[in-house]
Amino acid sequence: MRTSSSPIPRSDSSPADGAAAALIARAEAAYLGLALGDALGATVEFMTPREIRAAYADQGGLHREICGGGWLKLRPGHVTDDTTMALALGEAILGEDGRVVPLACARAFDGWMRAKPVDIGNTVRRNLVNYRRTGSPQAPESTHDAGNGAAMRILPVALATCGADDDTVRAAIRAQAHVTHNNAVSDAACEFIVFALQDALRGTTLRALHRQRIRPLLAAYPEFYFLRRRCENPSGWVVETMQAVFQALLVNHDFEATLIDVVNRGGDADTTGAIAGMLAGALYGLEALPGRWLAALDPGINRACREQARQLTELRRNK
Repeated sequence: MRTSSSPIPRSDSSPADGAAAALIARAEAAYLGLALGDALGATVEFMTPREIRAAYADQGGLHREICGGGWLKLRPGHVTDDTTMALALGEAILGEDGRVVPLACARAFDGWMRAKPVDIGNTVRRNLVNYRRTGSPQAPESTHDAGNGAAMRILPVALATCGADDDTVRAAIRAQAHVTHNNAVSDAACEFIVFALQDALRGTTLRALHRQRIRPLLAAYPEFYFLRRRCENPSGWVVETMQAVFQALLVNHDFEATLIDVVNRGGDADTTGAIAGMLAGALYGLEALPGRWLAALDPGINRACREQARQLTELRRNK
């Protein structure tokens, strides 16, 4: 029993510490969500929904587990360019003390390509070759470069600029994106993803995200409108990528269901899985990530995603 003279125990933590820990946890969930969506989707990349249903008829017609394989013949738990380019970008940002420097991004992507990644998109390859030839870290502006390659790797920018003013965030988005994708539609998708991620990291709900971010994007860029039909077999065009992601996010209300939905649409499934995964991870948090998927993910990738998420988030918080 405490007497009147007994000291009252005091907590070593403050509300600010709790908010910081919650932010870091959501950042980890977003990064792991990217990798999980990538690994899950890679198995069925370039398959049609009909082919997926036939291949997984004994599992209810749905691909549900991280098991490798696919056209890349991945080992179980391994990832593709979506995750490895993000990690390369994150290292470049950390090397510049949190700044997103075009030349540092270009060098990081060039080093990544020289290491012979398991997969590389045509636009990424072409414009990195252009960087080697010219030394310019900005690809020429092109109406043909509205692919999803800049959007799939954008997560480190969201973490590194969380809390910065909007103009700073937009400049950082373009600094990395324009190394390979100098295109207004690609920029719009990247901008949506970064600001939506930052909102989700702070605890914004999916309903609020729809109102505050998705609707304004559709008003400015009607081509992203996604309610006319179910988007199946999405290509590498960032518009179809985001249509599939929006549909999966808004129809489902948990992490696992969202990712299963989006990758079973086939097409560029590793990238739709990666983008849906980072957004759903930030929205629903670490506790929502299926334990069996985390156990199946390559341990090195699991560790790298967690560590980089913490480093980028803490670096920004300490500025």
